[in-house]
Amino acid sequence: MKVKFTLTMDDVTVEGRQIDTIILDWTSEVDSNEVLAISQRWITSQNFLTQRMNGLSRVGESSLTIEPLEDF
Repeated sequence: MKVKFTLTMDDVTVEGRQIDTIILDWTSEVDSNEVLAISQRWITSQNFLTQRMNGLSRVGESSLTIEPLEDF
């Protein structure tokens, strides 16, 4: 299924620079098991973002929205 991801990060530090808000959105073809796995990793990992993004050292608050674009 086609899914839209929206990642919002507030009070961010990237390469030593303070940024108020960063919003990234993208679409991807994933199955329902992949969506569940991504959601689970997001919920259980405290440094989910800083481990995956070069230069990102701090995130105050963040949210990840996963929205289906097609019916199952």
